Amino acid sequence: MPTRPSTVAPEPFYNSLAYSCSTMGLGSDMYRQQILDHYKNPRNYGELEDPTFTHVGENPMCGDEIRMDVKLDDDEETIKQVAFSGDGCAISQASASMLSKELRGKTVDELLEMDRDDVIDMLGVDISPMRVKCAVLAEKVAQDGAEIYQGDLDVEKTTTEDD
Repeated sequence: MPTRPSTVAPEPFYNSLAYSCSTMGLGSDMYRQQILDHYKNPRNYGELEDPTFTHVGENPMCGDEIRMDVKLDDDEETIKQVAFSGDGCAISQASASMLSKELRGKTVDELLEMDRDDVIDMLGVDISPMRVKCAVLAEKVAQDGAEIYQGDLDVEKTTTEDD
């Protein structure tokens, strides 16, 4: 898979402690390092050759843009493969990378049941309210893509503007 060129130094996303995470504690430095690792070396970055569904979204407040490609297994319920592409801050890109790993093997229903707390817990660090939109962008894009695929939603692009 191609890697995203790193043109911007990671910003200090961990200075705000307004959105509490249940996993925050002595290992929080490890989680910060994990986020930086996923940002600098994203997993599943690129596009799938024959995705079941693809969707795009943006966080206009921060400038984050994400495209999520999802391929379902033959049962048309189980997520077989996920890839993402786009550009944005360390939180949005790391979240997309981590989510692309987390979703493999889950069902579409499990994806649709996820909420912002699941993403915050996955990241493992406290997130300020302003950064929550960055953190949940990939999740919202994947969920909207699934709903479009199921015929339950009709939007061209997901946005976190109204969250």
